[in-house]
Amino acid sequence: MTASKKKVKKILLIFLVIVAVFLLFTFVRHRIMLKQEEDLVKPVGQMIDVDGHKMCVYTEGEGDKTLVFMSGSGTITPILDFKSIYPQLTDKYRIAVVEKFGYGYSEHVDKPRDVASLLADTRAALAGAGVEAPYVLCPHSLSGIEALYWAQTYPDEVEAIIGLDMAVPEYYNYTPDGTFAVPYYRLLHGLLDLGIGRYLPDSTFLPSGDFLTEEERRTWVALGNRNYANIDTAREANMAKDNAAVVASGDKPEVPMLMFVATGKGDKWMEVSYRFARNMPDIKTIEHDCDHYIFHYESGKISEEICLFLDDL
Repeated sequence: MTASKKKVKKILLIFLVIVAVFLLFTFVRHRIMLKQEEDLVKPVGQMIDVDGHKMCVYTEGEGDKTLVFMSGSGTITPILDFKSIYPQLTDKYRIAVVEKFGYGYSEHVDKPRDVASLLADTRAALAGAGVEAPYVLCPHSLSGIEALYWAQTYPDEVEAIIGLDMAVPEYYNYTPDGTFAVPYYRLLHGLLDLGIGRYLPDSTFLPSGDFLTEEERRTWVALGNRNYANIDTAREANMAKDNAAVVASGDKPEVPMLMFVATGKGDKWMEVSYRFARNMPDIKTIEHDCDHYIFHYESGKISEEICLFLDDL
């Protein structure tokens, strides 16, 4: 071996040792911080037993209508995510936020995430929390598929659907299949499990807007370092296209609907949303010039429009 090759080998070895030491330090530091954050991430809702595992359900308010908020794909903590809007509704209605497995304070379980399984878990969690039907479903993004399936399968339980820039089945005709989701999410979650997320700015995890307290922001980041891109959210993303096809093959739900549509999701999303609305018998659409997490930006207007809609039911 020449002297130059020996030098290169030595440099490479030193580099690998440095990387190994860095990763070991990062992993240990992450484990220490997880321990320190245990009080910060104690559940704020009820932990309900669903099929031998715990799901978190948060309820607040009183009223003759129950609004069930359903989060978009991969949202770190739906209970805090919807805090931008539900405090403005609890003086008139009872609200419930269900955190599916892999979300927020709920456990990670690696269960099937077909739409029937998702709905079975959601219904069981609400029943366990004593939240009785009928419900006004308030889905964001991907949860629109579950809400439509719910109205198809258990129409007596669904009084209305209020879509917060919700997904509709046709949109997934224009997306790739979900085979990438599980390996991609495993990679991301593996990096977080090593502690790499601790070097990222808090804004990487946090939502837009200033509706969270400082402690809630720290909770969100702590849950992000624990939860983001976990196997349950990966399997849900993997099944999105198939779940949309299941809903598309069923009858159109015959429930009143109010669809809030955000301009920031893109032309195709808006085009498909309006086409879906044109084919429904009892539906109203309202457009807002903002990004996809529409209830972070226009919570005041949306709350007012929800109340007007529900007053007319």
